[in-house]
Amino acid sequence: MTIKPPPTPKAQTGVVGLDDILLGGLSPGHVYLLEGSPGTGKTTIALQFLLAGAKAGETGLYITMSETEQELRDGAASHGWVLRDGVQVFELVPPENLLDDEHQQSLLYSSDLELGETTKAVFEAIERARPVRIVIDSLSEIRLLAQSSLRYRRQILAMKHYFAQQGATVMMLDDLTTDTNDKTVHSLAHGVIRLEGLTPTYGAERRRLRVIKYRGQSFRGGFHDFIIAEGGVQVFPRLVSGEHKTGFARDVLTSGISELDALLGGGIEQGSSTLVMGPAGSGKSLLTVQFAVAAALRGEKAALFIFDEELGLLIDRTRLMGIDLDGLCASGHLFIEQVDAAELSPGEFAHRVRTRVDRNSVKTVVIDGLNGYQSAMPDENFLILHIHELLQYLNRQGASTFLTVAQHGLVGDMKSPVDITYLADTVILLRYFEAFGQVRRAISIIKKRFGTHENTIREIRIDSRGIAIGEPLEGFQGVLRGTPVLANGDRARLLEDR
Repeated sequence: MTIKPPPTPKAQTGVVGLDDILLGGLSPGHVYLLEGSPGTGKTTIALQFLLAGAKAGETGLYITMSETEQELRDGAASHGWVLRDGVQVFELVPPENLLDDEHQQSLLYSSDLELGETTKAVFEAIERARPVRIVIDSLSEIRLLAQSSLRYRRQILAMKHYFAQQGATVMMLDDLTTDTNDKTVHSLAHGVIRLEGLTPTYGAERRRLRVIKYRGQSFRGGFHDFIIAEGGVQVFPRLVSGEHKTGFARDVLTSGISELDALLGGGIEQGSSTLVMGPAGSGKSLLTVQFAVAAALRGEKAALFIFDEELGLLIDRTRLMGIDLDGLCASGHLFIEQVDAAELSPGEFAHRVRTRVDRNSVKTVVIDGLNGYQSAMPDENFLILHIHELLQYLNRQGASTFLTVAQHGLVGDMKSPVDITYLADTVILLRYFEAFGQVRRAISIIKKRFGTHENTIREIRIDSRGIAIGEPLEGFQGVLRGTPVLANGDRARLLEDR
């Protein structure tokens, strides 16, 4: 019987989310490439890598060729870090005799001498420090000194063999300012991580990363959003719903309004998604808030993610209806977050939702609304995929999700900016209609995967007393078109003024 040796612990990067993408971190004793344009966060990630090593008792060495030591320490200080004995900084500058005019006019190319002097200085610094983790910033300087692709490859290969003898875990940085098509280090490195910066037409810049290569192990592929905040880089791994499956009882959740529950066939099943559609002002937000409030009053946890409405306005107008959102938040049963679509990437938003569900045991999630969420997406097809994974994840956690979509138009034919009705388990449709010289609202259920529901159309009214649902409008035809016809002359089904 062969006994397998225990696996070698991985070197954690110290970057929140990145170790999850790398399935634990970096395999020690290898060379890794971190590439990206200037400003994408390479230096910050490299410093976090060394600081994580220092925390684990490993000596780190930062060899800088493009920044001064003071610039590096100032950048670390902006995140609240102090580079102490566990992280040494070696600033590599050209020898003074290589900078004078007389030497630059020598028959020998100055780049030949500089490359040799540079490599020698790097090796001497490593011999003195004996580090376990090494950062070299950046390869662009070495590529310029090598001048040819062959010489550059041979130089990197020699450095790789040297690092292997030292047993160090090395992170090489490349700012892609010299030759973006040169893939020399890609073939030599054990792993390659690429950082990208995107500038949308409006809003803050977006950043994402992708693991291009990782020898000998799997990793989470695709693009992952990340941000650079005070305290370092935070990565938001792409949500894969198939990795999160839990068992739960599929109970029926009520709204607290008997007529609405009757319309829904008793209520909403736990672990399902509900889409509320309708024109602006038809009551979509308040309807979803009603379900969140009912959950909080039952002693469950609920979360509201508000895209389109100013949070203070929502709190004030629900207070006039007798709903104390502030009090529910203070009790710890309700969480409300204002979401700025122009400043938030889809990956970060999914991470926020997941954090609430995982850490706070939230079982009712309201996303109001998808119009704002869509503005954070570059393409509608990507929106569908993001929403699909998010809904599948929430459903498998036993959370009931409520989403709103504002349709274009007020009466007559309505158009939705994005069609996700096939993803939702339940679809609630709100409409305006005119009757007896008044603009009224109607509510109907057009889809419900679990159980039965009423096929009727009821009137819905929102006033200072809250939400009221009337009897089925059996005497009308054409309510959903906005221009109903009173078929039997019976007005008794309409809600009277309260």
